[in-house]
Amino acid sequence: MTKKTFKNLEMNLSDFALSTDLYELTMAAAYFKSGQIKKRAIFELFVRKLPRNRSYMVAAGLEQAVAYLQSLRFVEKEISFLKSHESLKNLDNDFFEYLKDFRFTGDVWAVLEGTILFPNEPLLRVEGPIIEAQVVETFLLSVINFQSLIATKTSRITHVASNKDVIEFGSRRAHGPQAALLAARASFIGGCVGSSNTLAGYKFGIPIFGTMAHSYVMSYDKEIDSFQEFTQVFPRSMILVDTYDTLEAVRKIVEAGIKISGIRLDSGDLYQLSVESRKILDMGGYKDAKIMASGDLNENIIQDLVSRDAPIDYFGVGTELTTSRDDPAMNGVYKLVAIKIPRSKKKYQLIYKLKTSEGKKTYPGPKQIFRIFSNGLIERDIIGLEDEKLQVKAVPLLKKFMEHGRLIRKLPCLDTIQKFHIKQRDILPIEFKALDKVPEVFPVSYSDKLEKIEKEFRTE
Repeated sequence: MTKKTFKNLEMNLSDFALSTDLYELTMAAAYFKSGQIKKRAIFELFVRKLPRNRSYMVAAGLEQAVAYLQSLRFVEKEISFLKSHESLKNLDNDFFEYLKDFRFTGDVWAVLEGTILFPNEPLLRVEGPIIEAQVVETFLLSVINFQSLIATKTSRITHVASNKDVIEFGSRRAHGPQAALLAARASFIGGCVGSSNTLAGYKFGIPIFGTMAHSYVMSYDKEIDSFQEFTQVFPRSMILVDTYDTLEAVRKIVEAGIKISGIRLDSGDLYQLSVESRKILDMGGYKDAKIMASGDLNENIIQDLVSRDAPIDYFGVGTELTTSRDDPAMNGVYKLVAIKIPRSKKKYQLIYKLKTSEGKKTYPGPKQIFRIFSNGLIERDIIGLEDEKLQVKAVPLLKKFMEHGRLIRKLPCLDTIQKFHIKQRDILPIEFKALDKVPEVFPVSYSDKLEKIEKEFRTE
């Protein structure tokens, strides 16, 4: 596989400055007008509640987040548009002059992509001038929520597929072309061996797969002619056999002696059809031919097929994966946890911030996730303040990736991220990998110091 890194990742970032909610910009203007521009803010991005039936989540989207932060600009046409908007047209021109020179100059900490996390654990922490840290909220949530959602769904699917390869097939059902591209990336992180999305191969170096559709077979008067003509152009192809009579199509291939790499079953009773197809192929001397199954597959269907030893070698998963159909949203939030007020050229006063509203409370201060292992498995996590020294041996998960708006840590290639995630999943206790049994309590707690600070805020 081509190992593309961030440096040669081509992203169209031309309109991303306005890929934000309007209230981010109205707040920015209010910060500017009230003279708060020198304040530094610390925000954390975390997920309050996992999608249905999920016992863990997979962090993804950091590469696109970093690309956005490094490239963020307001061009003249965008500023002119903002000047004309009803909410902003009466602002003093100095705010728009500020936008002309706007750059992200802050710092970013994040967990590695592919990391397994649980509710309330920060995936990302942003510190910077308050306007800069505020206006990036919408984009960061969008790109990280979505890719983490799809990577999490994929991880469930590839786990139950066991030693069978899974290919992402869902571009045509994705919520738009950009979602299709990022879903292909996230699915690779979650364990897919490749995607049908050609752009994902071009942009990210992800292996791409594809043969034919039913329309190709139907365009010929005889089904067998479509197979023969296709294999003349693409020898040893994976042939789609369920346009008419699935088993009869397999027999025709064997009788005609067409050289194929395998067949794809896209409908019907996949278990029975795979068993019967395997018999026909083996008896006809096609023991090396593989069987792929596709067609509205999800983790539950795949688990059933694998548990019954269906002779299926590959699974092509589309809609259910690319949209996370059973629960198509990740509940990520981006919350202010501290303010730094300048007291001298290099010194700031740190002021903790938290929400206390029912059901949406937050814990104050910049935090770190400390992961504790036992017998080679993930035992539990402690969320503490970033500079805490715990009394137990633990591994800090958040690492600094950006400083003063610049990338300071190399981003790993997708191959490395995928291997890292699979290793993470391997050391996750088995009870967190069941499809239908969500633990009542996740293995996460807050440090005593953090609990004490939060309690003091609530009693003030």
